[in-house]
Amino acid sequence: MYKIIVDSCGELTQEMIDDGHFVNVPLTLEVGDEQIVDDETFDQAHFLKAVSECPTSPKSACPSPNAYMLEMDCDAERVYVVTLSAQLSGSYNSACLGKDLFEEDDESKQIHVFDSKSASIGETLIAMKIAECEKAGMPFEEIISTVDAYIAQQHTIFVLESLETLRKAGRLSNLKAAIAGTLKIKPVMGSTDEGSIQQLGQARGMVKALDKMVQCMLDVTENCEDRILAISHCNCLDRALSLKSKLETAAQFKEIFIVDQRGVSSMYANDGGLIMVV
Repeated sequence: MYKIIVDSCGELTQEMIDDGHFVNVPLTLEVGDEQIVDDETFDQAHFLKAVSECPTSPKSACPSPNAYMLEMDCDAERVYVVTLSAQLSGSYNSACLGKDLFEEDDESKQIHVFDSKSASIGETLIAMKIAECEKAGMPFEEIISTVDAYIAQQHTIFVLESLETLRKAGRLSNLKAAIAGTLKIKPVMGSTDEGSIQQLGQARGMVKALDKMVQCMLDVTENCEDRILAISHCNCLDRALSLKSKLETAAQFKEIFIVDQRGVSSMYANDGGLIMVV
């Protein structure tokens, strides 16, 4: 028996929900004075409206160690936790503390916490890889090393429709944000090996930005036919489908799937944002 716990920045597909081995632990979002729990009650339309009307940047609070401990207290003999990059959130440290506290009273389980060094569907793909290893009958330690190797070669690339959230958060000057908006410049961003964020390039307009995303992915991806690629979108399914079509034309992947973003991913990507991971 095994269980895979994913913080709510990682979107679970319907198949994963129906499978029964996967569960989300929610982060909490703060927009002005409003607290929003990122669980099945999350209303993306309400959230995006609140963000657009709020003069300050939205914030997130990671799950408590106790929230992780409650999910570890189960019938599963092996428990895996996948969290948002430790460079972006305290979720990883909270999960590690939860593991340590749980094991003080119960040493009967094998528990491991993975720092995804990614976000959104990066976490989803890692959770899927864990399940694949479990179904293959791998020993616990081999699963950990296999998934660690998978994380090390994973690539996350995203594009933002608007730089407004970055401006509100003080990470971009008002002037730069205004110039980028006027010139329709779309930054193409990606994760570093450590899980922080870097700019990979930029493009004039969203169509060219999608082309840039595809090229950036192909530049760092080998053996596409053996890899699953995932796309998450924030209120822009047509754009996600366009990106999927461009990828299918450019290379042959084992599978490409699309999911709607949950709350934390929506906070990072904002309205119209796309995240792609392979």
